[in-house]
Amino acid sequence: MARKPNYDFERRERERLKALKVAEKAAAKKEARERARTEGGDPPSPAEDD
Repeated sequence: MARKPNYDFERRERERLKALKVAEKAAAKKEARERARTEGGDPPSPAEDD
């Protein structure tokens, strides 16, 4: 017998995982900016971030 879909839970879980991934990416960018600042290098321009 097939399981009953739980659409709300599945959507919340996808959104939670996406938010976690976005937060990790933002933290990595922040760390790279901090590292570039402490090393005295020029931070990349916003056009070069992508």
